[in-house]
Amino acid sequence: MKDYPVHRVDLPNGETLAYRTCGTGGPTVLLIHGNQSSSVHWQTTMEALADEFTVYAVDLRGFGDSTYKASFDSLFDLARDTEAFMDAVDIGTCAVVGWSTGGGVALELAADRPDQVTAAVLVDSVPPTGYPMYAKDESGQPDPDKPLTSKDDIAADPVQVRPVLAAYAAGDKETMRAIWNMVIYNLNQPPAKDYDAYLDAILKQRNLVDVDYALMTFNMTSDATQFAPGSGRLDQIVCPVTILQGEQDMVVPLPWAEATRDLLGKRATMITFAKSGHSPITDQPAEFMAALRDAVR
Repeated sequence: MKDYPVHRVDLPNGETLAYRTCGTGGPTVLLIHGNQSSSVHWQTTMEALADEFTVYAVDLRGFGDSTYKASFDSLFDLARDTEAFMDAVDIGTCAVVGWSTGGGVALELAADRPDQVTAAVLVDSVPPTGYPMYAKDESGQPDPDKPLTSKDDIAADPVQVRPVLAAYAAGDKETMRAIWNMVIYNLNQPPAKDYDAYLDAILKQRNLVDVDYALMTFNMTSDATQFAPGSGRLDQIVCPVTILQGEQDMVVPLPWAEATRDLLGKRATMITFAKSGHSPITDQPAEFMAALRDAVR
């Protein structure tokens, strides 16, 4: 994996976003990472796109090398940060690619800047109806009759959240490696040197509860969920949306991606990868890159 240098730009809201960039010509592509990750996780994708595109990969607020001066409540807040970043570094029209949580940010960008975002690519993305979180029963299983309602509830979650917060506080790479091996890199793991860099980047996250709350209350449809009223902003998206989805994803199951496709209707094209989980970047890299290039040209 090529290690691209980190650049920084100050935003009007007082935050400073870090980013990596490569390529000197062709269409512009903006890469948005997911939860528990950063622009480091996009570097193999950047290298593959550099000969054909101008590529930016940003660290969202509270991730990687970006600042975290203020908490946030929504993926729309992160999208507004990203819009300020795009203005600051003079990104014009572009395709936006979002992985997992980043897919929700990409959808918000596409809705908020329809004249600027020419295409959106959702890589194993949170659906427009959000990522539900429930109280756990005695066996540690979610109880669908007990939706979580606050950041305090999320911080106290004994299964999804507290172990990760403890690993972050301790700088515990091996716990994070075990979590990623279980649910993200369960089919294929990246090369050892790359994986170590990914773990270093993962442990820089400072905003886990904010992000989980933003995911839980994310709803761009016109109908309310258990967790949030609908914003209706999904109707503002006019660009084509390509959904790239691993069929064996344990984090964002295939039926969720199919529901996203159905909500987007004729705007959406869906491509699935049979031998991939939540990270087609590592599970089926050749197939993923071919589909991604086609989607952002």
